[in-house]
Amino acid sequence: MLKNSVRLPAEWESQSGVLITWPHINSDWAPMLTEIESVYIQLSLVITRFQKLLIIAYDETHVNHINSLLSIAKVDTSKIIIYIEKTNDTWTRDYGPITLRENNRNIIANFTFNGWGNKFDAQLDTALTSKLVEEKCLKPDAINHFNFVLEGGSVDSDGTGTLLTTSTCLLTDTRNPDYNKEKVESFLKTALRIKKILWLDHGYIAGDDTDNHIDMIARFTDENTIAYVKCDDQEDEHFEALAAMETQLKIFCNIDGKPYRLIPLPFPKAVYDSEDNRRLPASYANFLIINGAVLVPVYGDEQDQHALAVLQGCFPSREIIGIDFSVAIKQSGSLHCLTMQLPKGLL
Repeated sequence: MLKNSVRLPAEWESQSGVLITWPHINSDWAPMLTEIESVYIQLSLVITRFQKLLIIAYDETHVNHINSLLSIAKVDTSKIIIYIEKTNDTWTRDYGPITLRENNRNIIANFTFNGWGNKFDAQLDTALTSKLVEEKCLKPDAINHFNFVLEGGSVDSDGTGTLLTTSTCLLTDTRNPDYNKEKVESFLKTALRIKKILWLDHGYIAGDDTDNHIDMIARFTDENTIAYVKCDDQEDEHFEALAAMETQLKIFCNIDGKPYRLIPLPFPKAVYDSEDNRRLPASYANFLIINGAVLVPVYGDEQDQHALAVLQGCFPSREIIGIDFSVAIKQSGSLHCLTMQLPKGLL
């Protein structure tokens, strides 16, 4: 039985490592495998400067391939753990372990992943967390299984009992059709030990096929601060929706009833896929907080440096590191989407 002291930690709390799934020929990355692997090499170089990195490989041949790439790039392999398990794709934010804390104990809340509302096959992905625990690759003190669809990118925690999310994702009838807003809220408060849920009803990033994950548009940077995407171009399709989101953020209050300090993040210029002219989801809100650093996706845009400077102000004691994610957004996600932090003691 979980106790009342159980809570969902904030991303900026101490971590044991980061989980990623390496792109493979059986994933959607197949047409651009070499390009995306260069991004993963950069991720590996940076993350292993600060903490361990758990890599999911498809099979033994894939392990050898990954080890060869890491060796050539001079990645610190003493910080690398490779685990073999077949996966559908590589978006570990959404099928990796969501971990609660009870003092120094880790309790995994294992939800169902159904490919963002049955858009894609996810049978292999949704089984990964259980297998990592069964084979003691991850070592939680407890694991609770929930027959409820929830993706890690759809929620953001301040560590003190407040959850930030979007109604357009959590309330879609392709995830938990028997749950209305009240039932979803009640369930999450129990499963994640949340006291308060902030529902954003506006805002989106074109090209994001998750039904508007929160990690693309607004993020906690501390208990009293939210960084959010702001669009100043009135001709851009996002202008009205993101302005409405900003208005809603201004009325949100933290657990103590105080308004949040709101930090606008710049909006990169529109980027389109060269093959089908589809707009791609470039967002600076999709950053990853790790021990001592914040990894920020950049896109070769004139706003890149501004975004890095804004986030440095949000995280003055951490190193802010930009990584080019221009390739990754071709598959409709970015840096945070491809990673899952593992709290201290879990790995």
